Amino acid sequence: MSPTKGNNNGLNGISDLENIAEQIDWLGQEHIGSSVQTPLRKDAFKLSADEKIDQIESKFADILTILGMDLSDDSLKGTPRRVAKMYVNEIFNGLRPEEKPEAKLFKNTFNYNEMLVEKGIKVHSYCEHHLVPIIGVAHVAYISSGYVIGLSKINRIVRYFSKRPQVQERLTQQIALELQEVLKTENVAILLDAEHFCVKTRGIEDDGSSTVTSYFGGKFKESEVKNEFLKHVYNK
Repeated sequence: MSPTKGNNNGLNGISDLENIAEQIDWLGQEHIGSSVQTPLRKDAFKLSADEKIDQIESKFADILTILGMDLSDDSLKGTPRRVAKMYVNEIFNGLRPEEKPEAKLFKNTFNYNEMLVEKGIKVHSYCEHHLVPIIGVAHVAYISSGYVIGLSKINRIVRYFSKRPQVQERLTQQIALELQEVLKTENVAILLDAEHFCVKTRGIEDDGSSTVTSYFGGKFKESEVKNEFLKHVYNK
């Protein structure tokens, strides 16, 4: 638990604003998430994509100006707009509901009842605490309960939830829960192995470590089935 001044009861017992700020900063430095759901405002979808780009452009220009950058320079004058478009249309487009992939279900007519494993799905996300990259791979498996989906839809689901400010634990759960809902089965397993640039390039500056998170649902909770999945993942 975070250090607090004169109180060990966490946020519930803090009345001092300085301690509250200290606690919030600690949660971010330790990369601790708040819930399985991405923390969105109630009016998150009120503005159009173009309106968001316009506002982010203006505010990012302010940030660069405060940092001392000369936005009249040819190399910099377009940067606020480029960053705004990148945020809305690319690296954070998983915040746009219209980008959510539609996964069409098909009957498992060939009666394949073993696990299906898709390995090495690229993950490009951004840490919500410092907005720097999380780069890694996801390994996904499921056992059909009578339905299957196209293989590319698995990749698209991973990509959709990756393209938003994230913590790795939440990302792992969001992918798993979405696949369980789409496939109508609890038999889903996820293993996500990623490098965090908030660890590699700031703070401790450790560029040799990675973080592994997992989710095992339904039959994958059974040791034999879980071990088969892990064997598929780790055997080259």
